[in-house]
Amino acid sequence: MTIRIGNAPVSWAIYEFKDIEPKYTFTRVLDEIAGTGYRGTELGPWGFLPTDPAILRAELDKRNLQMVSAYVPVKLVDESAHPQAEAEAIKVGKLLAALGAKFIVLADDNGSVPELIQEAGRAHGSRLSPERWDVVAKGVNRIARRVNEETGLKFAFHHHCAGYVETPVETRHLMDRTDPDLVGLCLDTGHYHYAGGDAFEAVKTYGTRIRHLHFKDCDMNIRQQCIAQKLDYFAAVGAGVFCELGKGNVNFRAIVAEMQKLGFDGWATVEQDILVDDLDAPRLSAARNRDYLRTLGL
Repeated sequence: MTIRIGNAPVSWAIYEFKDIEPKYTFTRVLDEIAGTGYRGTELGPWGFLPTDPAILRAELDKRNLQMVSAYVPVKLVDESAHPQAEAEAIKVGKLLAALGAKFIVLADDNGSVPELIQEAGRAHGSRLSPERWDVVAKGVNRIARRVNEETGLKFAFHHHCAGYVETPVETRHLMDRTDPDLVGLCLDTGHYHYAGGDAFEAVKTYGTRIRHLHFKDCDMNIRQQCIAQKLDYFAAVGAGVFCELGKGNVNFRAIVAEMQKLGFDGWATVEQDILVDDLDAPRLSAARNRDYLRTLGL
């Protein structure tokens, strides 16, 4: 079984969040992903990469890149928003399927609720009632089923700081309420640590339900400083809480070994969440992250 390594536009600070404008052209991002040794990319926010599958396939092929997946944030706590969320996921899923991707990654509409942005990394337990959890899970099950019917893609849910599915307890609530045949977990190692968990423990807890990996490190010393200073999510990212791989506290060696033991055969996407002014920093970090993963045999 093989863990294949990709990267994503988010490592170049290309975010789905509003008010964060891209500093790079898509061609530069794809060039630098390929040039630093990655064989796959995620889609990034809709419209950053070309959305015509023929045009995007040509851009990927010339760089020997595979389209891996896409992170699709949607509003889940409001049942009236589920049809729109479903339509958005299907739209993205059809593009992914046309490009040969196997997975789509759904997430809560993270970074859109001011109090959740402020609480990120400091939240405990669960902030939703059982009734609201049922609404969220109903939406996730519905979207997963429809995306699979329409596109054939498999489906993974991404826990994420500054959203309603952030903490290990909240991740557990969602996983317990969703259909395990339909809904897998996208384990983001850095976000799980930032939310107060341990990514290796998550691997042992969820096992083969982990269908996709986002490799991100977390410096727990910086995390503690951000908590002490009550920095919000975006300030913490700017402070470097998500450091380069191997420089934080995520035990990647143990995670890789356990995923291989489980027979995982899929992609791990490196995500170096950053907010920096140095335009060369993402490329240099991507190269160092790739070098680090080679020391793990990947």
